[in-house]
Amino acid sequence: MLERRATYAETFNSFRWQIPERFNIGVAACDRHADGTARPALIYEDGENGVVTISFDELKRASNRIANMLRGHGVAGGERVGILLPQRPETAMAHLAVYKLGAIALPLFIQFGPEALEHRLQHSGAAALITDAENLPKIEAIRHALPDLRRIFVVDGANGHLDLATEMAKASDDFTPVDTRADDPALIIYTSGTTGKPKGALHAHRVLLGHLPGVQMPQAFFPQSGDLFWTPADWAWIGGLLDVLLPSLYFGVPVLAARARKFDPEAAFDLIARHKVRNAFLPPTALKLMRQVRDPRRFGYAMRSIGSGGETLGADMLDWSRDTFGFAVNEFYGQTEANLLVANCADLFPIKPGSMGRAVPGHRVAVVSPEGDILPPGEAGLIAVAQPDPVMMLEYWRQPEATAAKFAGDWLLTGDTGTCDEDGYLWFKGRDDDIISSGSYRIGPGDIEDCIIRHPAVLMVAVIGVPDPVRTELVKAFVLPRPGIETSDALAAEIQAFVRERLAAYQYPREVEFVTELPMTATGKIRRKDLRDMEIERKLEG
Repeated sequence: MLERRATYAETFNSFRWQIPERFNIGVAACDRHADGTARPALIYEDGENGVVTISFDELKRASNRIANMLRGHGVAGGERVGILLPQRPETAMAHLAVYKLGAIALPLFIQFGPEALEHRLQHSGAAALITDAENLPKIEAIRHALPDLRRIFVVDGANGHLDLATEMAKASDDFTPVDTRADDPALIIYTSGTTGKPKGALHAHRVLLGHLPGVQMPQAFFPQSGDLFWTPADWAWIGGLLDVLLPSLYFGVPVLAARARKFDPEAAFDLIARHKVRNAFLPPTALKLMRQVRDPRRFGYAMRSIGSGGETLGADMLDWSRDTFGFAVNEFYGQTEANLLVANCADLFPIKPGSMGRAVPGHRVAVVSPEGDILPPGEAGLIAVAQPDPVMMLEYWRQPEATAAKFAGDWLLTGDTGTCDEDGYLWFKGRDDDIISSGSYRIGPGDIEDCIIRHPAVLMVAVIGVPDPVRTELVKAFVLPRPGIETSDALAAEIQAFVRERLAAYQYPREVEFVTELPMTATGKIRRKDLRDMEIERKLEG
């Protein structure tokens, strides 16, 4: 628990991790609050059936039923359970059940297409999946490629599979959670890489405790009386799951779950006002869209804190947030492998516009050389965090070489370049690799290139991010067509649809440019940097 002192230095220096040997996320984020007082845990608004409030007592019983259900169908501790659901109560219930069972949760984004889902389910060796009728067809299309997947449970209609509600009704609501160690595996979240398929970051139960100070600091020393947390970020991502849902439940603070097909800035202001949301994680793109709303004060909201991450907010956006909400948005920084490492906190120290903030108490963050040597203030290098650290992944699932390459000595290298000034503020400079930052997503070009290359008209392809005022970057594909192929706008649209249907809507290239050659190294690798430099030159000339 982060305790505020008079200064940042005192707060940082007085902090000590309290990680017990035995710890289970399901117990800590649910069962210990189920005290018979019906205190609210989830407030669910789905836009069709009104608003439903679920207490911690109900959440405990429901997650116990799912844990017993999974065990009854042969799912054992250590096995992976996919959760392909939007923001809804069953998503939280399933996560808590998997943790209490001692199994490993596999969050899956509902916008993933069949190929993206196939890789994650196949590579993880998932034994069971909990999904809904809307997403089931994508699973049925790839079921033949998933030999390890033994059971599929479906919300809102079984369609020939196991109906979740029916199976839960058969199970007892009494369950004794597995006595897991804090270092035991709890979940795998796949993160995009620059080449090949996404890698699975395996996290232990301790990861929830590791996230707590990084939630408390940007959320103005969360929790406080009357707090209610909401984010438009999907709970399948680390930002939605471990920046909002699980930490809030750990502290006994209710979470607003609201399913939206697409982010609507006016609807966001309205939702915040109607439910009296006090705390939010809003990605930079969401804030930029909300800034376009005319006279937002007419909604009558009264928030206390907002955190944002994914890109730095400039002085202009910070001024807007002060005028709109009465306080500055606190930015934070992290990644799937090691999250919430750096943050701003206007209540504790002055915000320097453009800076990500300072190291969150409990984390030793520095700018280092590729060999792991700490660099002096002002010198650019790799942003890194020292091990051991409870928020750090255990490994990349089944990829020991990729795991080893992530470290330089005792430092986990984030892959981001930056500087650290004399006051300890960290400044993001860019990626050391080819990751694309678009909206709230970090997108690896390798997965998209692997998809596009399978289109019959494509001989070679390179994918990069190009600057965009709202999303930071857009995905752009440079396509070298096969001999004899006639290029056209129709072919470009076909390639875009090809990616959207197979991977995810946020991954498809919003720009497709046909080329006669691609810049290559002497060893035959595509030089994406040359393409990025070319785009910058075009922008300067245009």
